[in-house]
Amino acid sequence: MKTHAVRIHAHGGPEVLTHEQVSLAAPATGEALVRNTAIGVNYADIYEREGDHGGPHTAKSMPVTMGHMAVGVVEALGPGTDGPAVGTRVGYIGPNSYAGHTIMPAARLFPLPDALSDDVAGGYLLRGLTAEYLVRRLFPLGPGKTALVHAAAGGMGLLLGQWGRKLGARMIGTVGSPAKAEIAKGFGYDALIDYNAEDFAPRVMELTDGRGADVIYDGVGKSTFRPSLDCIRPRGMVISYGTASGNVGEFDLQLLHSKSIIVTRPTLRSWIADQNEAREAARATFAFLADPEVDTPIGDVLPLAEAAEAHRRLEGRSTTAPIVLKP
Repeated sequence: MKTHAVRIHAHGGPEVLTHEQVSLAAPATGEALVRNTAIGVNYADIYEREGDHGGPHTAKSMPVTMGHMAVGVVEALGPGTDGPAVGTRVGYIGPNSYAGHTIMPAARLFPLPDALSDDVAGGYLLRGLTAEYLVRRLFPLGPGKTALVHAAAGGMGLLLGQWGRKLGARMIGTVGSPAKAEIAKGFGYDALIDYNAEDFAPRVMELTDGRGADVIYDGVGKSTFRPSLDCIRPRGMVISYGTASGNVGEFDLQLLHSKSIIVTRPTLRSWIADQNEAREAARATFAFLADPEVDTPIGDVLPLAEAAEAHRRLEGRSTTAPIVLKP
């Protein structure tokens, strides 16, 4: 069959993204054909477009169909395949999602609850699954815990603030402007710090009576990592889960010594590799996203053919909520 996809033929800026007609084979045994209805745009897509293979994505031969998550409807199953029935709404984390249709392993499809819209699921699936392992498994939040979240007004920050608050933790966020502080204010944060107006580390120490945060969720990277070590508590954990401002790069491990700081650079792929863990993570994520008390705004909805503009907006950090592409 024929479908449309956004592909790259070389690494580079947003201009290398091209909208093309491509051929797609019928699903084989164990596979499903999904008609995509809402495609999420994430920093992982930018890393792959730029050729940054120091992250979770290995180099692929060109051309590469972009994208790593989407929501859609099962249109066909391969011969003898058990999986969500034809017509089932599903979400998935997998390659080649910047397309009208995608072939996926049927076992890696997550049926969606009726209460969850395509756009919310498409915009928040990867972010939701990431937030799930960050606050429930890697460093479980709960009463008595204080978490610092960088980029609190971004797509991940809006989720982490709400989920952490629901788990009973005290949530502190950093933002880059008063306008973004206003945005984040209603998303679970007890305090917000404009890091362009003041150094966030001394302020965090003040807010925690000199103790420091128990955990720091850092999706910014280069510009926030080093100061984060100054406001984490002894034996606390700094989680560098994203690099919006650039890679952290090499640093002296002795910086961690005096407070026995734990630093980790996780990737979602490792936390949903096990099929049973992935199903449980999806169940918890969908329940959270479908909760009527959880606010899940969508930033921009753009046609798939305008994927380059979506990348520009994400890289420019002009968006305060997820971007969704529509085939």
